Amino acid sequence: MVATDFFQYWPEFLTVVVIHFLAVASPGPDFAVILRQSLCAGSRSGVWTGIGIGSGILVHATYSLLGLGLLIAQSTTAFTLLKILGAAYLLWVGWQCLKAKPDNGKEIDLTQEVSHSGTAWKAWRLGFLTNVLNAKATLFFVSLFSVVISPTTPILVQGFYGLWMTVITGAWFVGLALFLSRPQVRTFFRKISHWIERVTGVALIALAGKLATASQS
Repeated sequence: MVATDFFQYWPEFLTVVVIHFLAVASPGPDFAVILRQSLCAGSRSGVWTGIGIGSGILVHATYSLLGLGLLIAQSTTAFTLLKILGAAYLLWVGWQCLKAKPDNGKEIDLTQEVSHSGTAWKAWRLGFLTNVLNAKATLFFVSLFSVVISPTTPILVQGFYGLWMTVITGAWFVGLALFLSRPQVRTFFRKISHWIERVTGVALIALAGKLATASQS
């Protein structure tokens, strides 16, 4: 496909860009875990969590391109299983946040990052699973690839859309993590970091309940 052919899909691409950005910027599980990771664990954890979220978008885009997303959305059993897994995961993460304790005034060097083995992997996994197990994200991508994006759009162009959404989502949350984990911001919130975690825990548990009651319609 020549470059001139690609430009005919610009109106559709711009529609995808606007709808996707509004979805990404809306508060949800992804934002909640980035907030918690960045303010309470630092930039390294926040950035890797953001990369994990972006990686999850790639999974959604891939199965949507393959037509598997539509099968999941139409299958009551598959959709219910995804809801249960996603809700259970959010409940578990929320419960861990609720157990946060105050630092008892202990001074923390906020310019230093925790670098023990597995930190990056755990942060990436948190972001990835939070995004992938979100049944509402499945419905969003199914709607996007079946309603907004024309079936006649070449698979190469649709793949570009998916790659764009992956990169932009990752960049958005990485940027958000870098802002929230700035020493000035973390210093301001340090004394109430345990409350931030607890509030995040409550939000995640509420989101888990909302996810568990989500419908396919």
